[in-house]
Amino acid sequence: MKLNPLSDEYRPRIGLTTYWQEASWGVWQSQAAIVPGKYVQAVVAVGGTPLLLPPVGTDTTVLDLLDGLIVIGGVDVDPANYQREAHPTTAAQPERDAHDMALTATALERALPLFAICRGAQILNVERGGTLNQHLPDLIPDAAARYQPAPGVFGSVDFTTVRGSLAETLLGKQATAPCYHHQSLENVAEGLQVTARAADGTAEVIEMPQAPGWVLGTQFHPEENLEDLRLFAGFVEAARSYARTTQHRERQGQL
Repeated sequence: MKLNPLSDEYRPRIGLTTYWQEASWGVWQSQAAIVPGKYVQAVVAVGGTPLLLPPVGTDTTVLDLLDGLIVIGGVDVDPANYQREAHPTTAAQPERDAHDMALTATALERALPLFAICRGAQILNVERGGTLNQHLPDLIPDAAARYQPAPGVFGSVDFTTVRGSLAETLLGKQATAPCYHHQSLENVAEGLQVTARAADGTAEVIEMPQAPGWVLGTQFHPEENLEDLRLFAGFVEAARSYARTTQHRERQGQL
């Protein structure tokens, strides 16, 4: 049975971008579309239905089928996208950049709720004309020890939100989250606003206050703490509202 978006039982359809790289399963090893499981668990836990969008055969019209988009974390954004030479530590996947930026731009055009996480927040900033710091330890000497304590080990970041922001509404004045910072936002694109910072000044949350839709990006990794899904809950609620509004408009157009 197909549920109507106006029904309380409707689960918003949430698209998630993916990695595209070598992976192993069973006796096999090959190229695969990968999403760390906690992203999927977080979406399901707050009432959404996850749908994966690998960076192969990009088709932005797929957003017609979705109620929200999550651009997940991953490798560095290619600095060629913001007219910089690559830092020795930068590792990029240009084909994934093109995919993620195309989906991000289309989501913004359609006022589709957008949740951009870590690399996703950087994609959002670069797509809108901003730039990145390619190696945070060059700016903050102890950044690696605090934000990337060991390969594959998440650090923790405390941050303060801006009064009246979406971040403050969802998280309060101060919060803590898992992180794995290597790069960070440098010049913030026009239309975006930093609404939470760490004590060292690192931008931790960006929003788009003048956008018609729900837009929020985090430098940290909220999916890594499944005990605190306030951001995911706020996003999926926005996706539910988007679905209901879209359904209402479609019905009005049929009258």
